[in-house]
Amino acid sequence: MNDFLAQLADTIASRRPDRGGSPETSYVARLLSKGPDGILKKIGEEATETVMAAKDGVPEKIIYETADLWFHCLVMLEYYGLRPEQVVAELARREGLSGLDEKAARAGNAPKQ
Repeated sequence: MNDFLAQLADTIASRRPDRGGSPETSYVARLLSKGPDGILKKIGEEATETVMAAKDGVPEKIIYETADLWFHCLVMLEYYGLRPEQVVAELARREGLSGLDEKAARAGNAPKQ
């Protein structure tokens, strides 16, 4: 699975307008050219659609909408120069940790305002 995510991330990276991707012919190039506001708006839309699909409880819809959400998150990662392998590494780091303990540890390390 990690290989597929890396391969998909490479394809997304190849569509960057600064690497020759055309916003007129590539959805990814168009989305990347809109910058973070356009990308994040799309992630918000896809997250809402994923929640609605889950509430409907239809497995095919849940899978379809989750795929859309993940895809757009990969576009966001590319925009910020990040890789899905970094996300997978963070998930691996958390494996075996209590979710409550991990969340409390993050709260204790939060920057002071």
